[in-house]
Amino acid sequence: MKLSIITINYNNAIGLDRTLKSITSLDTNLFEYIVIDGGSTDNSVDIIKQYAKDIDYWISEPDKGIYNAMNKGIKHANGEYLLFINSGDIINNDTNIRTVIEHLSGEDIIYFDILLILDKQGTQFIKICPDFIDFRYFIKDALPHQSTFIKREKIIEYGYYDESMKIFGDWAFFMDAICKMQLSYKHVNGYFTTFYEDGISSQPENKIILFNELDQHVREHYQTFNRLYEEWATQKEELHKLRCSRSLKLLKKLGFIKWFNVYPD
Repeated sequence: MKLSIITINYNNAIGLDRTLKSITSLDTNLFEYIVIDGGSTDNSVDIIKQYAKDIDYWISEPDKGIYNAMNKGIKHANGEYLLFINSGDIINNDTNIRTVIEHLSGEDIIYFDILLILDKQGTQFIKICPDFIDFRYFIKDALPHQSTFIKREKIIEYGYYDESMKIFGDWAFFMDAICKMQLSYKHVNGYFTTFYEDGISSQPENKIILFNELDQHVREHYQTFNRLYEEWATQKEELHKLRCSRSLKLLKKLGFIKWFNVYPD
């Protein structure tokens, strides 16, 4: 089996239905499909049962969080590569999954671009990933797990996702995989998945958790690069203060700073 697609869910029946519909509409003979539900109390299980004939394995039981659920999926997977399409996100309906699978050419990590839905009004943005990624990239950005294939043996070698993390576990894995394990990787131009920015990591109240986990991970595992990280963090904070200043907002409103929206982070 070349590919296992894994979906995790907890009390997100509407998003889960969207996800399952998009994946089971593909040629499911070309991949293994696994659904891990965290013991949802809404009607998520009923929705899973509606699509059960196209799901190779599913379970609904309490878990210890996002990465515990994702690790459960890994342990049940048989594919050479893993792809996580979690509850709410989709594989686009015009996707030829056979063509996508043909890009799985042996590299440890293979990532595509991704379509982002930014708000309830459906504002769209295509995130274009770079061909080259390094530590500098990871302190500012992350690979989208919804469009990134991972060799199963490599994440097992890594020791699975860090279950002590609430939001940063997949980000930490990609950073460590490239910067420490020096795994091979490849960027494929084009996108086949859509990420809806209403998940846990996109919620404003969870941003502080994300940045705290990032900060702790860098300090503990990348002491050599810590000065670079601290400089970036300081510059980002100063830029945020600048953007929030009343005088600059007024100038922007008056049209004197048209470049401001695209000033880099």
